[in-house]
Amino acid sequence: MTLNRNLSLDMNILLVLFGIAALFEILGWLLMGQSFLFNTKRLTIIFLQVSIIGIIAVGVTQVIITSGIDLSSGSVVAMSAMVAASFAQASGGFMMYFGGISDLPVIIPIFIGIAVGCAAGWFNGAITAYTGIPPFIPTLGMLVAARGIAVLYNDGSPIIGLTENFKFIGSGIMPVIIFISVAFIFHILLTRTVYGRRTYAIGSNEEAARVSGINIKSHKVLVYTLAGGLAGLAGVVMCARATLAQSGMGQMYELDAIAAAVIGGTSLFGGRGRITGTVIGVIILGVIMSGFTFLRVDFYYQEIAKGLIILSAVIVDQYRHNRSVGGAS
Repeated sequence: MTLNRNLSLDMNILLVLFGIAALFEILGWLLMGQSFLFNTKRLTIIFLQVSIIGIIAVGVTQVIITSGIDLSSGSVVAMSAMVAASFAQASGGFMMYFGGISDLPVIIPIFIGIAVGCAAGWFNGAITAYTGIPPFIPTLGMLVAARGIAVLYNDGSPIIGLTENFKFIGSGIMPVIIFISVAFIFHILLTRTVYGRRTYAIGSNEEAARVSGINIKSHKVLVYTLAGGLAGLAGVVMCARATLAQSGMGQMYELDAIAAAVIGGTSLFGGRGRITGTVIGVIILGVIMSGFTFLRVDFYYQEIAKGLIILSAVIVDQYRHNRSVGGAS
């Protein structure tokens, strides 16, 4: 029953994606005299653009399933990118962050970037779980603090001169491959493991989950830590793709990630959501933004449209929640 309902929801979201893509295809021929969809370069750019948001959204989805929220992921991307890049510089360059450290194996800056994200996520989770403070407060604090650390780390200057091995992470379609791999791994974790069952149980009914023997606090910390680690990974991929790290990276990415999760069917009330839906939600956002750019719609109108889309998704989520509560009663 649950499987059929989840598949039906995914299909509905997929139909929305097809409908939006078809609309831009029609508008493309009517207004621009060319195809929107049948352009390999444009489709490649769409998937490359959404891959970073997608990695973040996979982590954010799990946080929201537990009835939480993470507003810090965009800033954590910047902080992780700056720290990782400082360990990924090649020898012989200028503006070296660590004068005597260069040409390190690529696994080291990757690990450090993810570890920085995990540390930020652990802090968010610990404050949320062990103090009872609503999660938007500590994550909002981390949003500001992590951005400040990113600026202070190199006095606001970018970190450049990265090794070729590190830059390979962001070259070609590697970001897309990493996004798909991350989505697949966490889809399995949420649908096939104890971790997933506990995550859904906490979001559905925290008190019932506690009575059943689940350690609510430690599991919440784990979920936030993983979300932070994925933001750190996104930061690594982003600076590798840009071939530099700068403190302004990832601005507003947290809202895009939340929007993608909600559009993909993740409920802000917790207990419901799927990685597959989030993946489709990320692609929907990418198609919409690329479609507006294709039609030469001004950036500010794009932001207005994105806000209306998020609002619509939240209203639909509220409607579904009210209906499910009404049906249960």
